[in-house]
Amino acid sequence: MNRFKATKVAGILGIIGNIFLAILKGVFALLSNSQSLLADAFNSAGDIFSSLMTFIGNRISSKEADNDHNLGHGKAEYIYSMLMSIIMFILSYTTIKSSIISLIKDQKIKYSIWLIFVCLITIFTKLVLFIITNILYKKTNNILIKANSLDHRNDILVTTLTLISIILSANNIKYIDGIIGIIISLWIVYSAIRIFMESYNVLMDKSIDEKTKNEVLATIKKHSEIDHIQHFNATPVGYRYQISFTIFVDGNLSTFESHEIANNLEKEIINNFPEIYLTVIHVNPIENTKKI
Repeated sequence: MNRFKATKVAGILGIIGNIFLAILKGVFALLSNSQSLLADAFNSAGDIFSSLMTFIGNRISSKEADNDHNLGHGKAEYIYSMLMSIIMFILSYTTIKSSIISLIKDQKIKYSIWLIFVCLITIFTKLVLFIITNILYKKTNNILIKANSLDHRNDILVTTLTLISIILSANNIKYIDGIIGIIISLWIVYSAIRIFMESYNVLMDKSIDEKTKNEVLATIKKHSEIDHIQHFNATPVGYRYQISFTIFVDGNLSTFESHEIANNLEKEIINNFPEIYLTVIHVNPIENTKKI
């Protein structure tokens, strides 16, 4: 299964699973007046958008480069991720507001054994989704699938908190439901900030990480025929990078020989660094230029 098909499967499973859980938790949250379960329902609603944005973003980003989009459509997934983070901010504001009102008015949960079953069903569903997406991630090394997998794992922790809240509230421990509702809402805010910043960095063409850059430079330095390099640039294109730089070689080499050095180096970088999909190397003869 290729990475785009695997991401499509992960997105569809996430949409189906989260719609089911959002409706289930939303209904019982309203019936029981549980703010923590309501916050958890909104979290699942946010996850629907997350999976939907993953599906749509993956569909667009999988398109090949064309005359209007010479570098492909890879950034589409990050545009949709940013939209998703904004929706999550709105949802978290709503749940925080409801939880604070619950604390002020000292609202109590209408306890039902069904609330326990809702949490257990959620934990089981999310565990199955986590296992499936984690397997898909290991097969494809796709960052979008990894994000979905971690999201399912986090939801297991969030719903476990909700379960604890319901059990404690049923034993007349006051305020715990509203407090946990706020904690879950803040977790949604934290997740939204992470998604927003990751999307922002890619859309603003943040360079490749220092570790990978240093490894690429070390690969270049292994070639004794290359005197030095200049103008190293890295631009994100979707989930991978395009890099470019200038190498300086002996000016007495023929055009074929100097460009063969560049061609071999391009192949080596592409083969050794899966996060780099295109390497553009400009060749210059050695001159009195400061090495960097």
